[in-house]
Amino acid sequence: MNSASYDAVVIGSGFGGAGAAHALTEAGLRVLLLERGGWPHRDSQDWDQRAILIDKRYQSDSPLLIRQYGSPTFKPLQTNETVGGMSVFYGGASLRLREQDFSRWPLSYAELEPYYSRAEQLLGVHGEAGQDPFEPPRSGGYPMAPVALSPPAQRIWNAARSLAHRPFQIPLAINFTDPSRPRCIQCITCDGFPCKLEAKNDLTATLLRAAQARGLQIAAGAIAARLVHRGGRIGAVEGIDKFSRQPFFFSARLFVLAGGAIHSPSLLLRSGLGSPLVGRFLMRHCNGVVAGIFPFVTNPQQVFHKQLCLTEFYEDHRAAHGTATGIVQDIYTPAPQVIRHFAPFGLKHLAGLVAGHMQNLLCIAEDEPLPENQVTLSPQRDIFGMELVQVQHHYTPADCARRDYLAAKARQILRAAGARLFKTYHLDSFSHAVGSVRFGNSPETSALDPHCRLWESANLFVIDGSFMPSSGGVNPSLTIAANALRVGEYLARNFASI
Repeated sequence: MNSASYDAVVIGSGFGGAGAAHALTEAGLRVLLLERGGWPHRDSQDWDQRAILIDKRYQSDSPLLIRQYGSPTFKPLQTNETVGGMSVFYGGASLRLREQDFSRWPLSYAELEPYYSRAEQLLGVHGEAGQDPFEPPRSGGYPMAPVALSPPAQRIWNAARSLAHRPFQIPLAINFTDPSRPRCIQCITCDGFPCKLEAKNDLTATLLRAAQARGLQIAAGAIAARLVHRGGRIGAVEGIDKFSRQPFFFSARLFVLAGGAIHSPSLLLRSGLGSPLVGRFLMRHCNGVVAGIFPFVTNPQQVFHKQLCLTEFYEDHRAAHGTATGIVQDIYTPAPQVIRHFAPFGLKHLAGLVAGHMQNLLCIAEDEPLPENQVTLSPQRDIFGMELVQVQHHYTPADCARRDYLAAKARQILRAAGARLFKTYHLDSFSHAVGSVRFGNSPETSALDPHCRLWESANLFVIDGSFMPSSGGVNPSLTIAANALRVGEYLARNFASI
């Protein structure tokens, strides 16, 4: 893996990179995909709560330096990295943005809709069109139907309906029915874990596997250090193999950057590329988990129950704030040992005792794009000699108001389901990070053009979540995949002229 030339080099294997690789290899191009993480192990430790959530089996060798929630200092945050990106750890939620969410975008929902449908097909999403009472227009149904509700999910469903809410089953990219592949056994190690069986339809099992069958080469452990540019074009990417510590240098006609909303701007900054807008307007949703404590064990059979969602509050703050409010959805409860580990000192034993009596609801609220929420480079260096990435982020009062509004709705539902005590946790992860290299109609207001090309370069396109000028109120994965298929199709069609 020292040097070679390709038609296209894709950097990053998450929803953006996988979508691009799928479209480009479908057009017959020779494509190399670089991923700084290794391959998922797919063994028993991947379902071990301590190994994944406490010991951080997949943690990066290069921690992020984070300043958030008003902290005066940057603190290290370890993030996961692997081939397939965050799709390996997500819970499969596959929701579309709503038509109103595109008011700040240089394209409309209608223009992206065919690619949403294509992404749902490629990811094997289980859902039922029309269940979501506020879903945007669709050109077709889901490829597979949802499975029956498990008892914990049915409990929340009944409680929500008793309050006159309209819950529906989350569209999920999990293989429940296809006998040609390993099928989901509906355990509780899905959200946050690699699937040992490969029953989750993450990108290694779907888009990347299909692209590999057409010739895609994947270089795992390849850390891109900088993009070599001259005369308004990228000529090559250089970096280091984290396993062998050998340098590499790959040239191509086309470069697709898809390292995520934190690593893509950092690579541009290390390369001296982009306008002063690069790295700014970072968003990550204003999320909270409301835990209800019940007078009984909530999931004695330890079955999968991330199945429900409510979108009826989505537009409640649009008129006042100019943003979506967001959604409420079911989410799993970590094992007692994990809850004990992260509980405050003095409450660890009690937290472990009540873990089995908990059921949680996740609140996902849209956050506003602010220029001061940004990605920069630190003077400190990692073990590979590259600058560590700094991230500074804070929420506005309106962001928190939307989150707290959803949390109040979640508490009402949990109370109706039988919960007696409640605790709300504010999340500090960046798993929904978007917006740091956003697209638009003008280089004065955006870093990318409507096709996600860097304004300053003829052959560099950025198509991970960083392209998004607003975050909406749902998991961004399906939107990133849909846009990657859109841009990938454009690149394949216009490759000769790029």
